Amino acid sequence: MIIAIEGASTDLSIALRDADRSEATASWTSARRQSAELMPRLLELLATQRRSLAETRALAVGTGPGSFTGLRVAMALAKGLAMALDRPIVGVPSLVAWLASVPDADAAVARAGARDAYLLARGEDAVRIVDRDGLSALLSGRNIVAPRELAEAFALDNAAPPSSAAAAVAQLAAARLDEDGGGDDLRRLEPIYLRAPRGVSVEPAGEVRWL
Repeated sequence: MIIAIEGASTDLSIALRDADRSEATASWTSARRQSAELMPRLLELLATQRRSLAETRALAVGTGPGSFTGLRVAMALAKGLAMALDRPIVGVPSLVAWLASVPDADAAVARAGARDAYLLARGEDAVRIVDRDGLSALLSGRNIVAPRELAEAFALDNAAPPSSAAAAVAQLAAARLDEDGGGDDLRRLEPIYLRAPRGVSVEPAGEVRWL
């Protein structure tokens, strides 16, 4: 069983994936209580499915970019479980998983700030940071996957929430584990931060990295 956690936005999700590809998932919206809700929700899902943490084959986690708080909490939980259970861990870029979870979406959009968003268009490798006005012009008439709060705040039409993102994280992690049998370095795996958090005025070149 793979336990997958996706916390890159206010629409959080968790998933359990078995070797036969059967899945159990849970999703919910939480603006500020990720640290208090993720573990209880996971334990509830395990109990509902009559499963235990001891059955875990690997941990999988969305790596962002997206919510600073959500990413840190999800990563801390996944890494803590991987260490405690002595299981491999696989990081999956969140926006890639979002697109996998909504096959008809042309792009995935996550919040990057009060007026900015992270944008990954289907078929592209690089995530872009786009301001609100530019986003509307780029995505007009296109199907997208975006958190509910962002779609409402930025008036994004044709937006589906990333409610099944954890299932996609689990699927992508399973494919990687089947291919190479390994995972990421537990000590080095960290969220993808493409910009500094609110209140930090000077950004270093390249990715912003924190453990």
